Amino acid sequence: MTTTDLRKRKLATDDKPAAGNRRKGSSGSGSGVTGGRGPSGLKLSFLCLVVSVVLLLFVFGVYHLYKIKHKSEPDPSHQPILTKPSTFHPVSMPYHHDSLHVNVMPSKPKPTPEHSLHVDNEYDPTTAGISENASPYLARLATKLGYSKVQYAAIIDAGSTGSRVLAYKFNRSFLDNKLVLYEELFKERKPGLSSFADNPSEGAHSIKLLLDEARAFIPKEHWSSTPLVLKATAGLRLLPASKAENLLNAVRDLFAKSEFSVDMDAVEIMDGTDEGIFSWFTVNFLLGRLSKTNQAAALDLGGGSTQVTFSPTDPDQVPVYDKFMHEVVTSSKKINVFTHSYLGLGLMAARHAVFTHGYGKDDTIIESACVNPIIANRTWTYGNVQYKVSGKGEAADIKSSAEQPVVDFEACLELVKSKVMPLVKPKPFTLKQHTVAAFSYYFERAIESGLVDPLAGGETTVEAYRKKAQEICAIPNDEQPFMCFDLTFISTLLREGFGLNEGKKIKLYKKIDGHEISWALGCAYNVLTSDEKFNNS
Repeated sequence: MTTTDLRKRKLATDDKPAAGNRRKGSSGSGSGVTGGRGPSGLKLSFLCLVVSVVLLLFVFGVYHLYKIKHKSEPDPSHQPILTKPSTFHPVSMPYHHDSLHVNVMPSKPKPTPEHSLHVDNEYDPTTAGISENASPYLARLATKLGYSKVQYAAIIDAGSTGSRVLAYKFNRSFLDNKLVLYEELFKERKPGLSSFADNPSEGAHSIKLLLDEARAFIPKEHWSSTPLVLKATAGLRLLPASKAENLLNAVRDLFAKSEFSVDMDAVEIMDGTDEGIFSWFTVNFLLGRLSKTNQAAALDLGGGSTQVTFSPTDPDQVPVYDKFMHEVVTSSKKINVFTHSYLGLGLMAARHAVFTHGYGKDDTIIESACVNPIIANRTWTYGNVQYKVSGKGEAADIKSSAEQPVVDFEACLELVKSKVMPLVKPKPFTLKQHTVAAFSYYFERAIESGLVDPLAGGETTVEAYRKKAQEICAIPNDEQPFMCFDLTFISTLLREGFGLNEGKKIKLYKKIDGHEISWALGCAYNVLTSDEKFNNS
């Protein structure tokens, strides 16, 4: 037999099943079907199913890309709805399909268009940003198959007590152009940028170290398409304008050489209203409450100022707050949001006001009724000035024994009230009607004093802050020399200042679902969704 005949015989044997097998297959019985063509048929069916899903995703994606690339005139119903003119930023949220849009007008004229913050109704770490007409499975599959692109943003928070970089990794879906938050970087350096008021180059270097962290997190090929932003808060607001501007200019020079995408307004002092609104957005976004009627109130306690932001439940209360109100429209409903930044009511600013009470501007050796008498000449720096702080001698004579020196709590409390109450204007008296989410120093001092579990975090009350303050003030605590004041101030701010009753529950957060509570997340969304070069690139 020739080689050709052998090859033909081999092909015939492979391609044609035996007659017995065919008979068994046609009758639907026997082992021939199970061991013969059955598995191949299942494999073919599964392959067809996968191909069908891929084709469906492809057609759906192309259709949405076509819509994005060929938009005609904007729909008038999707235009921003602006509030009445005021000295504060108008905020609006036009309704658009399944998303919320927040528009924040800049505090000064800028060449860029209005900011438009595109956010999602509910947050889920795996599907946030995916429209409701696409299943979570298809959304994840689309990401794996390349139907979304990676987008980064780097935000630097130049606070009064420290600077922080928050770099975010998003996936932007090609199906609906929404952002999905996947990963973030958080790094902090102390002291704050304002501490370098007399040495701007050193201040810029402290920011460079944070920028280097962002460089390591963000792949180099994405640098040119990653917005880089620095917003300074109360620390720089309290500096003389010339010193603050020198610091900002030093950072601008640094950013110009960074290879990131830097706009002309990327480095600036952030208005307190923006800080409050972005923090409110971050909290409610991560809690999944943006689309609900009972959004959480956001309380942010910084070093130089504190922000209070919430949506009043009763529209009749709106005139009380007047220019501090901002109208928000979502799902065809108007929401009125109160926000205000109380400058001087940050923890460190309040410390300074109380500790220096009764002293001259140039005095740096001071005694305070809110510091335990056991503390002597403890160094504390504020506003680039170094103070030597001691406990009040008179309080020691009245309330102390040699074995157990204590603070006169009532004297301290009255002094704190005298400094807090004049600055709480307007008083957010309807805050008590809302779920309160508190973070920053509210959280940190609760952890450090043992008020809540350091791992679990959790919930406390206004009364618990007051009781813990009394407890700490009655202990000669050399390791936490200013904790007596800090807790007394926080309890006074919440109770007498903001009008919360003793039993009011305070939910304390540092992170939600692994994400830091910071206005930076709201800011990142604002930049990525308002600037056309990021939104449609």
